[in-house]
Amino acid sequence: MTSFARFLDLHPAYAGTKLLDQGHAYLDYTGAALHADSQIREHADLLGGHVFGNPHSANPSSTAMTHAVERARAAVLAYFNGDGDYTAVFTLNASGALKLVAESYPFGPGGRFLLLADNHNSVNGIREFAQAKGAHVDYAPLTVPELRADRPALTELLDNADRTRANLFAFPAQSNFSGVKHPLSLIEAARERGWQVLLDAAAFVPTNRLDLRIVTPDFVAVSFYKMFGYPTGVGCLLIRNAALPGLRRPWFAGGTVNFATMQGRLHVLAPGEAGFEDGTLNFQSIPAVEIGIRHLDRIGMETIRTRVECLTDWLIAELLALRHSNERPMVRIYGPGTTTMRGGTVTINFYDPNGHLLDYRRIEELAGLERISLRTGCFCNPGAGETAEGLTEEDMRAGMAQGKDITLPRFLQVMQQRGGKSAGAIRVSLGLVSNFADVERFVQFAAGFRDQTTLTIGAVSFDIESCRVIRDGS
Repeated sequence: MTSFARFLDLHPAYAGTKLLDQGHAYLDYTGAALHADSQIREHADLLGGHVFGNPHSANPSSTAMTHAVERARAAVLAYFNGDGDYTAVFTLNASGALKLVAESYPFGPGGRFLLLADNHNSVNGIREFAQAKGAHVDYAPLTVPELRADRPALTELLDNADRTRANLFAFPAQSNFSGVKHPLSLIEAARERGWQVLLDAAAFVPTNRLDLRIVTPDFVAVSFYKMFGYPTGVGCLLIRNAALPGLRRPWFAGGTVNFATMQGRLHVLAPGEAGFEDGTLNFQSIPAVEIGIRHLDRIGMETIRTRVECLTDWLIAELLALRHSNERPMVRIYGPGTTTMRGGTVTINFYDPNGHLLDYRRIEELAGLERISLRTGCFCNPGAGETAEGLTEEDMRAGMAQGKDITLPRFLQVMQQRGGKSAGAIRVSLGLVSNFADVERFVQFAAGFRDQTTLTIGAVSFDIESCRVIRDGS
């Protein structure tokens, strides 16, 4: 029986997802989804068939663009079932959405900012605003080895809120490091204890439906290119209308004010989303968001979710089965070893027959030679990576002792000197048009490291330290 036949025998539901087969070989969907040719054609036809101008005017071309932007905004709210209860603010990306919350949230003395240790750096960065305004900052730990929220510890921290102050709890619906899906029930659990909630949904919504009638976070950050590949340069902050009056912008810009005076040194901020959309929107790209949403609706989120779950289950099982000749495991998977409450992001490291870590940078280089696209590094999620590898505060300080020029590759060298710990990993992520051929190709690539060592696979052949265009990404 072939691998594909065995796969279908275990996952017969996969056969019903054939419309997603596009012939792409790509394993970095947590970094970005792949777009469909039809999206580009439809967007090009739209732009080619109309004269669109800067929407900050009442002339015909501006009015036409305003209508196109507002149709896209309405499509976003409808897709997430947030009509009437949420305001959609267009941003450059999910990070831009998170920064709007960071700078506008009423942090202050006596208030708290609580983060799950499993957060993207664009969420971690909010702590700088919170601390500057005198709020207390805490991190809720993760369990090991599954990297799930430590519920007793989290509950204890949530119970510390002073209900008379502004308190914000932030967590990802799905980890961009481990693929863990953190329970959305945490939203209501936090609200009952006096917290508002920021949900980072960037890694979750590409393969899962988020219904804002069922769960009601105060703030939700999404990135559209991670959902359907095109356009880039457009993200969104969904703000619960009940939370909107509490936000205070620290500045104003073109497009965000109804009135501003130089001599009076006063301004009147525009209401709703207009007060948060600084300057001129990426107005030529925003209509493509509506096109992308229609693309997802045509396929069906349940179809996408089913395919990704089937492929992820197969991938994990095949990787865990890999053994060296001495029966030592070849691969370590960070996070859950099943598809229970986890998505299609699988982060791993390879080890030699003696249990020594193989350099993930060399693995990436070899994968590239085989035309396999994956991602390596810490994925802008230091908390999950530090927890997974057992890195300590002392390890972090040893790295920082290298000075302001510390980089991830240098930190990796420091950690290898401190007992062979890893400071990065290999991430394979599945999504919209992943197929069995993609997964099987990676499994065969991984199997090729049986009985391999650092000496036999060779060293990294490019100078990461001096290659400034290569950065650790999300």
